[in-house]
Amino acid sequence: MAAFAGKNYKCSTDEAYQICSSGLRSIQVLIGKHPRPPVISLQAAGPATESTTRLAEFAPEALELAHVNPRDQITDWLKQQLSKPAAKTTVGDWNVEFSTEVDTEAPGAILTLTDKLCKANCGAE
Repeated sequence: MAAFAGKNYKCSTDEAYQICSSGLRSIQVLIGKHPRPPVISLQAAGPATESTTRLAEFAPEALELAHVNPRDQITDWLKQQLSKPAAKTTVGDWNVEFSTEVDTEAPGAILTLTDKLCKANCGAE
């Protein structure tokens, strides 16, 4: 997460996640003793069309800074999902899920990556 702090993101930690945000965009990375983060969530706030566009613009940089591969395949897939309310796929060792929240207090778009190779403590409790 130091890479995000170096790019002027505001970073903090809650019980389970390190969170870095800038404006209406944020990344949450599950904390733990894992070879790589088992859960990474990218979020963009706002109405559906605006937040999905914002998420698609944010994803390449965020995945690069978080050292996620194959990030190009993930971002290409995401761009193809932007007119949908939700979608799932598998890319490399990642389960990838895109969704939008529209009728909530905090509308926005979310891209969640879950490491298929994680065997223990793979989610927030």
